[in-house]
Amino acid sequence: MLLYKICKQADWHEAERRGSYAGSDDDRRDGYIHLSDAAQLAATAAKHFGGRDGLVIVAIDADRIAAKLKWEPSRGGALFPHLYAALDVAAIAWVRELPLGPDGGHVIPELD
Repeated sequence: MLLYKICKQADWHEAERRGSYAGSDDDRRDGYIHLSDAAQLAATAAKHFGGRDGLVIVAIDADRIAAKLKWEPSRGGALFPHLYAALDVAAIAWVRELPLGPDGGHVIPELD
């Protein structure tokens, strides 16, 4: 199973250099890294990243982070994956750009 993190492309490049991603300012404030499953990704992009460019989607192998992963209630009581640790780049399946479409909404790439 893959889980997903949306973040600034520059932040992800820095994570690759360091070998881990400590999360966004919001993640660090909340004490965990906010993730989404495939069904949650488009709504997460619209709600938290609307109109922003320069973003990437990072696909994470859930098995590689399972020991520090918790599914907890969030928007409307839905369960969202939260990572209670830095994200090791070794757990990454792929990284893809998250472009804006002509309408200003994000175009979610093929998730596989």
